[in-house]
Amino acid sequence: MASRRDQDLLTQVSAGTPMGDFMRQYWLPAAASTELKADGEPMRLMLLGEQLIAFRDSNGKVGVMDHRCPHRCASLFFGRNEEGGIRCVYHGWKFDADGNCLDMANVPPHQDFKHKVHAKAYRTRERAGVVWVYMGDQKENDVPDLPQIEATMGNEDDTIVMFIQRECSFLPSLEGSIDTSHAGILHGPAHRPKTRDTDIEGIIIANPHPEYKLTETPYGTSYGAYRPAEAGKLNWRVAHFLFPFWTLAPTGPIEGHVTARAWVPMDDTHNMSVYFARRSTLHVSKLATLTGGVADFNDFLPNTTDWYGRWRPRARRENDYLIDRERQRTETFTGIDGVLLQDQMITEAMQGGVSEFEWEHLAPSDHMITLTRRRIIQAVNAFKTGGIRPPAADTPQDYLLARAGFFEAAETRDWLEAYRERLAAARAA
Repeated sequence: MASRRDQDLLTQVSAGTPMGDFMRQYWLPAAASTELKADGEPMRLMLLGEQLIAFRDSNGKVGVMDHRCPHRCASLFFGRNEEGGIRCVYHGWKFDADGNCLDMANVPPHQDFKHKVHAKAYRTRERAGVVWVYMGDQKENDVPDLPQIEATMGNEDDTIVMFIQRECSFLPSLEGSIDTSHAGILHGPAHRPKTRDTDIEGIIIANPHPEYKLTETPYGTSYGAYRPAEAGKLNWRVAHFLFPFWTLAPTGPIEGHVTARAWVPMDDTHNMSVYFARRSTLHVSKLATLTGGVADFNDFLPNTTDWYGRWRPRARRENDYLIDRERQRTETFTGIDGVLLQDQMITEAMQGGVSEFEWEHLAPSDHMITLTRRRIIQAVNAFKTGGIRPPAADTPQDYLLARAGFFEAAETRDWLEAYRERLAAARAA
């Protein structure tokens, strides 16, 4: 049984906490590029417990900085985004996207000391229609390259990106994405079929208790969940956890299914799911379309300007996720409309939005959860106490070893050999 101390280490992400400092060594997908317009209004942005603002300057460069003006701590959210910088409306001090002070409107020129003032600003980049933020050491030589995760590396036209806020810790969201045994139950029909269909969804629904093989990797952890298929073969669903908060789920065939999800902590009790999929390879599974697809989810409340006002589903805790009890009896196992909302309900309904470790009774089906928790705890402690760099933070090419998906292989084959062979063939095609 895991301890409360482990739970706190894994879920507390503010600056100065072990996990918070650890996560600041990685690039975070933080906002859709379309959310920011040149010389447009600033946007409140909560990341790792920090209240930030994001804006796009006159030249199109994105700035992300602490919302407090370095002069008197007035909020720069109310600032004027004008002529290459954000100007505080309290005394007119102006800062560029890198945090440099450009002007002190209320200070006589001969007393000006703007070269000594710097707003707390973070490095940003844009790729695949997403603004990425790096919150670690801002020295040029210490900033790593963006992660080489397949789904995030396409051009904007070939990349589907979807943001959805969850009102819970990032950890149960992440763990739900690497918990394969729930797929045929939570996302299944109201009544389990008596005969097994031959396609992958039929196999999952008819046999909800796979067995597992697991391994640690340079980028995180991986599992292969296997079930009997046709004579002499096993059906494998291979998936991955990638440091610090990425999951690759096996919701399509490995030959043509390039997706990834980031579970970006906003703070200890909120996270932003950022879903990436390569449009040219997207496979939409029967499970995903049973009660609503993944890539076409668009039922959001209107965005507001507060810290938690972005990308909130209309079906939510306050309205019981619009559960339909009649559908629960007759059509779907939950009566909640769609794979995404079913997952949202389960994770947000946990006490305080956190898996309470001391109440858990983990089973063999949870081996990937226990392996991943242990791997994260070891890596965080190694960074905190020994200064050992976080896995893949400085070697983003390691992520290219991973792609999730399903396939069949002879039951005598080693699962990792079969996986690597199928992945190599898929990429060579």
